[in-house]
Amino acid sequence: MAAEIEGFFDAVTNTVSYVLADPATGACAIIDPVWDFDPKSGRTRTRSVEKVVEYVRRRDCRVELILETHAHADHLSASQYLKAEFGAPVAIGEHIVDVQKIFKSVFNLGDEFRADGSQFDRLLADGERFRVGELELRAMHTPGHTPACMTYVCGAAAFVGDTLFMPDYGTARADFPGGDAATLYGSIRRVFELPDETVLYLCHDYLPEGRDEYVWQTTVAEQRRSNKHVHDGIAQAEFVRMREARDRTLDMPTLILPAVQVNIRAGHRPPPESNGVSYLKIPINAL
Repeated sequence: MAAEIEGFFDAVTNTVSYVLADPATGACAIIDPVWDFDPKSGRTRTRSVEKVVEYVRRRDCRVELILETHAHADHLSASQYLKAEFGAPVAIGEHIVDVQKIFKSVFNLGDEFRADGSQFDRLLADGERFRVGELELRAMHTPGHTPACMTYVCGAAAFVGDTLFMPDYGTARADFPGGDAATLYGSIRRVFELPDETVLYLCHDYLPEGRDEYVWQTTVAEQRRSNKHVHDGIAQAEFVRMREARDRTLDMPTLILPAVQVNIRAGHRPPPESNGVSYLKIPINAL
């Protein structure tokens, strides 16, 4: 029996979270949940993720896993909120330790922060197979946007995180610390080796000129045929020139500094200080 997949679009961050459910057993995984954060006030809310919780409860699903495709730079992860709600473990690719080491230095984090992935309940290796109910998933390491990016393949579906966008928007940026355009190209070509009919579920959609509806599903065949940055026939050197030139024109995401500090901690806030308040650092002239 095929997996049932439902997407939840957060318009503030242009992020799509997913529930991947096994209809045979009622088990499910939640992928890339959003924790609302107001950068002006520093206040958090759970408006976005509560839609996911309501759906899971209404369907009477059993949450077995909370999956992150990478340490996001554009939204804070609500994984710990979901873990508290459902008791499910939080998983990410094992190369999260590389990202943690980079940003431990950027934020000058002390001994309280261990750059060993221990904040997560499970670290997934490239090629590792795991189950949600009777559904088998395969983890693919697809770095380039970040060193830890993962694609999760389940039958004829693949959750690609930020690696690819819709064909009319292109590909992820590769200029964050640890990112690399040539590596991203190789990861995309690896995704393109999946069967043509594989449905790719994207972590974001934006509205390029000429389109007025958000869309976050495409196929390998469609991407290979018409992705504006990396369709078949685009060589690595050409892609790298384009990607690096484009990245030099882009502003940093609004939430990158708070988001990364939370997301490398598996959705935990930094430890509270003596007054009971958690603080996020803003490094000056560091990025």
